[in-house]
Amino acid sequence: MNILLVDDHTVVRAGLGQLLSASLGATILEAADTPTALEVALRARPDLVVLDLGLPGAGGLWLVPRLRDAGLRVLVLSMHADPIYARRALDAGATGYVSKTIGADDLLDAIRQAMGGQCYVETPIATLLDEHRDVLGRDFGRLTARDLDIMRFLGEGRSLSDIAATLGVSYKTVANTAGMIKTKLGVARTADLIRLAIATQAGGTMDGRGAA
Repeated sequence: MNILLVDDHTVVRAGLGQLLSASLGATILEAADTPTALEVALRARPDLVVLDLGLPGAGGLWLVPRLRDAGLRVLVLSMHADPIYARRALDAGATGYVSKTIGADDLLDAIRQAMGGQCYVETPIATLLDEHRDVLGRDFGRLTARDLDIMRFLGEGRSLSDIAATLGVSYKTVANTAGMIKTKLGVARTADLIRLAIATQAGGTMDGRGAA
């Protein structure tokens, strides 16, 4: 079996490659950015693409539907345990979604199931998707990767000024983007957008309180 690992961190690809080679006997292919990943995937036709979302270039979410349309199976392995990212990736065509905190045995199980065409979502994320299915039923497919980042920061309780400084853009840019997010999601007030962002955070609840 051939597995393509797409992650911009060399140490992640190396460690994961060793695990999959030793445990599954897989031949490992690697890519560190979206253009290379797409080129290798279309040329080599791997049995599975294990994909990080935070990639240089267009990003992992851009890549998912293109791999799906090419008939390839994609398991997202992301630092984001937020259900909003999982919902977005699954809607884009990912076969499964797990976070980088997942244990080795569960990851191997996820890879086996994804290679068999079964949808696998890490249990804590699947629970949050179910708990917030009404919220996540909104049209999150219209959100860009930058929109999702801003939603995540809002869910962490950060101000627009703080978000602007973190992203290296102006306050006006973040405020305008937040306004466009409200339009995309059918939310009228900024307070409602923040509440929605909190609800879609990993461990968040609809009343905005974190899980114990």
